[in-house]
Amino acid sequence: MQSSSFTLSNSISNLKSRNHRLSTGYVPLPLKSSITFGSINGSSTRRLPSIRCSSSPRKLGDWISTPSPVPERESDGFEVKAASVPESADGAEAAAARKSKLAETIVLGSLFGLWYLFNIYFNIYNKQVLKVFPNPITVTTVQFAVGSVIVFLMWTLNLHKRPKISGAQLLAILPLAMVHTLGNLFTNMSLGKVAVSFTHTIKAMEPFFSVVLSAMFLGEMPTPWVVTSLLPIAGGVALASMTEASFNWAGFWSAMASNLSNQSRNVLSKKFMVKKEESLDNITLFSVITVMSLFLLAPVTFFTEGVRVTPAYLQAAGLNVKQVYIRSLLAAICFHAYQQVSYMILQRVSPVTHSVGNCVKRVVVIVTSVLFFRTPVSPINSIGTGVALAGVFLYSQVKRLKPKTKTA
Repeated sequence: MQSSSFTLSNSISNLKSRNHRLSTGYVPLPLKSSITFGSINGSSTRRLPSIRCSSSPRKLGDWISTPSPVPERESDGFEVKAASVPESADGAEAAAARKSKLAETIVLGSLFGLWYLFNIYFNIYNKQVLKVFPNPITVTTVQFAVGSVIVFLMWTLNLHKRPKISGAQLLAILPLAMVHTLGNLFTNMSLGKVAVSFTHTIKAMEPFFSVVLSAMFLGEMPTPWVVTSLLPIAGGVALASMTEASFNWAGFWSAMASNLSNQSRNVLSKKFMVKKEESLDNITLFSVITVMSLFLLAPVTFFTEGVRVTPAYLQAAGLNVKQVYIRSLLAAICFHAYQQVSYMILQRVSPVTHSVGNCVKRVVVIVTSVLFFRTPVSPINSIGTGVALAGVFLYSQVKRLKPKTKTA
């Protein structure tokens, strides 16, 4: 690195006064100065032009002299320029954010579509199997068995991380697995007895059981708005039940027992689950519950209905073995898939949004099942179903309202 020095030389000449009188005033001093820059190591030097100043009283402008034009010096090899941030940088970031949000919306919409699609096909295939093979315990066990195979494949292929579960966690999950097993068993019992549309109309009573059980076991007292939203639910279900062509008490109470079991699972998960730092994510918890439900229900199936899934038994019953196997397998796959997708959605949205989506799903299932099975529906029955589902939607909205805290 070179260091520079400079020298200053002054030449003052002809210091003679033209007039020696003191009255003449200021004595002009013709000054000639130059500044020379050079480097210590003797490299090239540059000399600035001389600057002359005159004190002649002729003009004020003569006191200000303008230096002669300086020739443009050669470049030292580098230039310093002020760089500015491109105006398009912020625009690019905003565009990337919009694309990311759009992609997330597309993924979420696809998950909702799969949730509804899997649920529709599960109800159709499941109803077809139960109509010709009225063994709901065996059917439910097959669904848990297929779900367990899917779970082990996910863990083996690293599609989802295999959990490390302690004994304390298994004990905490056991009550959840028991009510989960009962909930799905009662649902299949109801689907085997009444129309799909009527089963799902009765299952619209789930918010009623949720409020009652939460108040009894968790001390969560409902707000007046929540209680009000339950009235159209109960009234709509009652109106639909009175006018249902396929109504029977076995199907009705099975659906009610399913509501009680499913909402008990939600309450138990809040009351008895392990600490948060030891808790499992929703998909892992559902996978573990599926495997545990298989081990809980398989012995019950053996001692109650026996082994009725063999080809010999189905042929003796006059059934198409291939058709029963295929539809049972598809129903079981859809059964596990729609529940897993439901948990995937729950990880991306709020519980209120998930509840609204579940209400819309129930409407879609009811409408598609009525169209597919050509279920006879009276106008009063349709009104009752519509009122019940509107109450479910109202319930999901008022649940967001927080009660005002009383200040002293």
